[in-house]
Amino acid sequence: MHQPFMISLVVTTYNRPDALEAVIKACFAQDDRNYEIIIADDGSAANTRELIERLQAESPVPLLHVWQEDLGFRAAMARNRGTLAAHGEYIVFLDGDCVPQRDFVSRHRALARPGYLVSGSRVLLSPAFTERVLKEGIDLQRLTVADLAGLRLRGHMNKVLQLMAKWPDLGRERKRFSWRRIKSCNLAVWRADLDKVNGFDESFTGWGHEDSDLVVRLFNAGVLRKDGAFATEVLHLWHREAQRDQESSNRKVVLERAQDGTIAATQGLSRHPRAGGGL
Repeated sequence: MHQPFMISLVVTTYNRPDALEAVIKACFAQDDRNYEIIIADDGSAANTRELIERLQAESPVPLLHVWQEDLGFRAAMARNRGTLAAHGEYIVFLDGDCVPQRDFVSRHRALARPGYLVSGSRVLLSPAFTERVLKEGIDLQRLTVADLAGLRLRGHMNKVLQLMAKWPDLGRERKRFSWRRIKSCNLAVWRADLDKVNGFDESFTGWGHEDSDLVVRLFNAGVLRKDGAFATEVLHLWHREAQRDQESSNRKVVLERAQDGTIAATQGLSRHPRAGGGL
């Protein structure tokens, strides 16, 4: 698909303004400018709002801040509210600690096809290198091949070939649902398909598998999946793992829905008024 459809980057954040700044500035440097940025904020404090106001003043594209009260981990709701504020036909979900490459938007555009979502890929950074990136303001988009190789050899990246080579859009389709590489930190979905399944399901409590649930319901609705590896990699700044108290119960719901063919979220997009965006 080559027509110039609008892409909305929905960037989820919570009380990590230093990482968010690195991500948003990398978004500003994209080689494709037919996009907007929606920061879906799960209740961050005033320092995040102040940062976003500063970034809005220098943004080369529309940048909107959608905030909700801090009532615990509610990333599904934040993403839904970000989606409802978006104007794009194609939504790319990105976490506020995942720094995109310069061609991130254009690569997602090249992979977009009706009837498919794209599960993007990520490269994990070490705690020590993450600290350097944030303290020294290292521009990850300017790393050379030699820099990348050195970081991999020193254990500061978990993989590097995906940053050095770009594969064509061939053989990426997945005909069956699987758990592999389902990460809402880098996930692209047509807005019409999100409406079809009522978006993310906000009934999932605590960390875990709300992204897998979305993908399995999309699959039940006839939306197939493409693998975005070797095209859409983001550099994931290190953070401590979230508590996973609800992981097993959330996983059980996803497996049940894979079996029973559930399509619509029980608590999704339809719970909220549209925020002026959408189609």
